[in-house]
Amino acid sequence: MKMILRAAVVMSVMLAAGASYAQSQTAGYPNRAVKIVLPFPPGGVADVVGRLVAQKLSENLGQSFFIENRGGASGNIGAALVQDAAPDGYTVMITSSSFLINPGLQKVPYNPIGGFAPISVLSASPSILAIHAGQSSKSMKELIDTVKKEPGRHSYASAGVGSTPHLQGEMFKAAYGLDLLHVPFAGGAPALQSAVGGHTPIVIAALAPAIPLVKSGELRALAIIGPKRVSALPDVPTMTEAGLPGQETETILLALAPKRTPKEIVDLLSREMSKIVAMPDVVQKLDALGFSPMGTTPEETLARIKSELDMWAKVIKDAKIEK
Repeated sequence: MKMILRAAVVMSVMLAAGASYAQSQTAGYPNRAVKIVLPFPPGGVADVVGRLVAQKLSENLGQSFFIENRGGASGNIGAALVQDAAPDGYTVMITSSSFLINPGLQKVPYNPIGGFAPISVLSASPSILAIHAGQSSKSMKELIDTVKKEPGRHSYASAGVGSTPHLQGEMFKAAYGLDLLHVPFAGGAPALQSAVGGHTPIVIAALAPAIPLVKSGELRALAIIGPKRVSALPDVPTMTEAGLPGQETETILLALAPKRTPKEIVDLLSREMSKIVAMPDVVQKLDALGFSPMGTTPEETLARIKSELDMWAKVIKDAKIEK
């Protein structure tokens, strides 16, 4: 009996010490600079959004939130660095859908669920499916009919193997049994220019760089690959509206911390980031990049991560994509 009581006392002391330690970590957070790792080179959309969020967090929380670009291996290097960082709230990451796609393409040096504490999905962007202006198709159903009548003669361009537009193209092909050749490019800009030049008649691309080419008449947009229409191209239907349900996928930007980061810190960052992406000036800047604000809770973010990991892994496996 005495041994049981003694063990209970020891356990109580350990729990109290653990609680005190956690409180000491979170009290007054942040009380020094916080590093936001972007696992990509400077200049991309994630970099722009990350710097905007860092600036607003610095203003709102009274400490410096600074960006550190750790590009390489399609985001894998930066993700591994954050996974292995101290779980004290002073290292976080803002990344993109590649974080969720890469585990299906290759062996990655991180565990997308077991290695991280989800904070928030910050924003999301649809893709656009467009064709060269000289093509005859005026709708998605006409395009499908044309491709089926001429198997092996049509191709689509994307920003590269494993990019969100590439996987969206493979979903589209599989859903309608299409014989479409994928032509990968080193980025969205050359993929769009290939379609403008008529070299690849179809392109699936990020929204923002495609909009000017659609408005100028160089490309004809047939559908938005996403859950809703976009204000810049109000006459372009979603895939579902075009009669092709089940294609509502997006590129997302999300924030994560190392696993075991105190819940109080994760919740604080999630609340602050949700407030930031809802600010009118931030919404305006996101819109210019082709993104819409999200601002999910940690629980909602985890559910989105699990859903997208499963979805993209299935697309990659079914299409036999390797990188």
